[in-house]
Amino acid sequence: MTTPPKPPPGRTARRLPRPSELRPLLRVARPELDGTRRRLARAHTVADLRAIARRRTPRAVFDYTDGAAEAELSLRRARDTFASLEFRPSVLRDVSHIDTSTTLLGGPSAYPFAFAPTGFTRMMHHEGEVAVARVAGRLGVPHTLSTMGTTSPADLAAAAPDTRRWFQLYLWRDRAASEEVVRRAAEAGNEAIMLTVDTPVGGARLRDAYNGLTIPPALTARTLADMARHPHWWLNVLTTDPLEFAALTSWEGTVAELIDTMFDPALNLDDLAWLRSTWNGPLVVKGVQTAEDARRVVDAGADAVIVSNHGGRQLDRAPVPLETLPSVVAEVGGEAEILLDTGIMSGADIVAAVALGASGCLVGRAYLYALMAGGELGVERLATILTAEIRRTMALLGVSSVKDLTPDHVRL
Repeated sequence: MTTPPKPPPGRTARRLPRPSELRPLLRVARPELDGTRRRLARAHTVADLRAIARRRTPRAVFDYTDGAAEAELSLRRARDTFASLEFRPSVLRDVSHIDTSTTLLGGPSAYPFAFAPTGFTRMMHHEGEVAVARVAGRLGVPHTLSTMGTTSPADLAAAAPDTRRWFQLYLWRDRAASEEVVRRAAEAGNEAIMLTVDTPVGGARLRDAYNGLTIPPALTARTLADMARHPHWWLNVLTTDPLEFAALTSWEGTVAELIDTMFDPALNLDDLAWLRSTWNGPLVVKGVQTAEDARRVVDAGADAVIVSNHGGRQLDRAPVPLETLPSVVAEVGGEAEILLDTGIMSGADIVAAVALGASGCLVGRAYLYALMAGGELGVERLATILTAEIRRTMALLGVSSVKDLTPDHVRL
């Protein structure tokens, strides 16, 4: 029997693989027959979900979510600030167990974020606030229903009874109507009232103006043409309940017209004091953009403030919330809880904000992208993405618990 020649030095011998060696390499992935699940499985970031949402949603609806005020500088600067910050990891730390749990507004939260209030949510997907609140409950984080939401507080409570629920309030010119809204929110079991204070008038959301967005969408020649490109969206709109709102029965007109008609430009600290006298639970003021205003609202009775420029949708060139956060923490950090929103596109962004002194963040646009991409399944996918990013970022920073995050871990 002839012995096979040995290969020259430095050369690798070749041979035919045995069947047993090929078997692990030839596993066939089971095909996913559900188109939504298959589409979402390819999304690994919020940006991926945004790209899917853009393809699957009418332009006016996508732009309502994606856009901001005027030249959109406030939103761009907020995202640029998150992108340019630098993490400072500490090595040789035991991160075999990561504890992401924390306390938000006096109650437990499995992660340092809550789902933010968003308006007209069922316009993005017919499942709307109910889908988001259900995911929040399973995840163990709070959900906030907006005054301009498209599900009533009572209906949301029935659909997601185990979810921690907060209610975002715009004070209207009609104070009796506002008081009725607060009463309904309380009866539905909402734990906290979140007063938004940065909308004396509506911001100039130019994408909406160019798109002619109305609530509900008007059937113009342009929207009829859009039907042909997005039949699934229009089918859902036309075959499910018409859009109704958490705090008003109907509206026909543009978003900006609605804001300017309903909201009160005379809102001041006396109104905050009035709300404090009528509401016994946690009172949050959303839209604080300076340390001086944080001091004023805390002195007037706020239990928490949200450092926010409304997602860049009100005043363009507004302060960047992440840059403002340290001064607000220095001013009222020992007296009130501090949260942050605007520009958040990853779990790493949430970790950075907490390290700089926030108790947690509000996530808004990100879950709307997910909702447009796949309804409740899309929001589930977002939750998986964000929570994995939070855990991975904490581990790589050498931090095993949310309470151990400090400004030493981040450099702006």
